[in-house]
Amino acid sequence: MKLYEPVTLAMPLAKRIGEFILEEGRIPEGDEIRGFMREFGLEESCLERGMAVYRTKFLVALAFPRGENVVIDVISSSGELSDALEVIAYRDRELGAFVVEILPANDLEYGGNIGVEPIIIDEKTLEPESFPVLGHFEEDEEGLFLVIDRETYSRWRENGDPHTCPICGGELAWKGKKAYCRDCGYGVRVKG
Repeated sequence: MKLYEPVTLAMPLAKRIGEFILEEGRIPEGDEIRGFMREFGLEESCLERGMAVYRTKFLVALAFPRGENVVIDVISSSGELSDALEVIAYRDRELGAFVVEILPANDLEYGGNIGVEPIIIDEKTLEPESFPVLGHFEEDEEGLFLVIDRETYSRWRENGDPHTCPICGGELAWKGKKAYCRDCGYGVRVKG
């Protein structure tokens, strides 16, 4: 997995938090978030009451787990805020659902259009109510790709438009099992 920009951590992290909620029926706590960050290859730099800082060569993540919600800010290690993102997981009492969202951390400076649909999971049945296109990022000679599995691709075709980039909302051009977005520069690859 390649972690160059905030989106390359935010999307797989949101997916992992959503999987945890489906399995456990609750929002992950600090120790579980710490485990997720280690799974993604981040090093813990600081741990204080109610906050943890994680880093890689290119990214810094600040995690704030607070009982029924979690906020994780992901920024470039350069400190540039224009592409910073927040992964937020919370229990929405009005909807009766758990929600995991990826939002721009700074609406005024964000340089792109994060087109990621939120994860919505019914809190009673633990059934997904939304089907966002989430995966992890891999790099090859053709560029950096969001890698999704066949099941995600099938749901995407049934419930959405596979010609709309799941990262920025731009237009995708498909070539076999790969698609390219002219707007954000990322590709999408179907694995399997």
